[in-house]
Amino acid sequence: QVQLVESGGGLVQAGGSLRLSCAASGRTFSNYAMGWFRQAPGKEREFVAAISSSGGTTYYAGSVKGRFTISRDAAKNTVYLQMNSLEPEDTAVYYCAAAYTSGSRHYTEYAYWGQGTQVTVSS
Repeated sequence: QVQLVESGGGLVQAGGSLRLSCAASGRTFSNYAMGWFRQAPGKEREFVAAISSSGGTTYYAGSVKGRFTISRDAAKNTVYLQMNSLEPEDTAVYYCAAAYTSGSRHYTEYAYWGQGTQVTVSS
C-alpha cells in the first residue's frame, strides 16, 4: 500500500506558475512509476505527465509539453509537477498516482491515488 498526499494547488492568474508536490509513504517509493492526472468538471480524468521509477524518463501530454515539468526526489519520497505559463484550460483537480509500470498514460493503469489538489487559473 502507498499513501499519496498532494499539495501546492491554488488560484493563479493566466501566465503564472505553480508547483505541485506529492508526498508518498508506505511501500518503497522508488519501486513505483509516478504520474499526474487532472480532472475538470464534467470531463474525464486525463493524463498530464509521468516519470519512471528511476526518474530517468519522463512523459507528457501534448497540451502541457514545454510548460510543465515532472520530477521526483527519492530522498524526500516526493514527486513534483512544476507548472509554468498556466492557462485557464489547465483549471482542474490534479491527482498524483503510483503505477507498477513506467510510461502508463491511462488512469486505469495506476494502483494508488492521492486525494487531489485544486488548481484554478483565472483569465
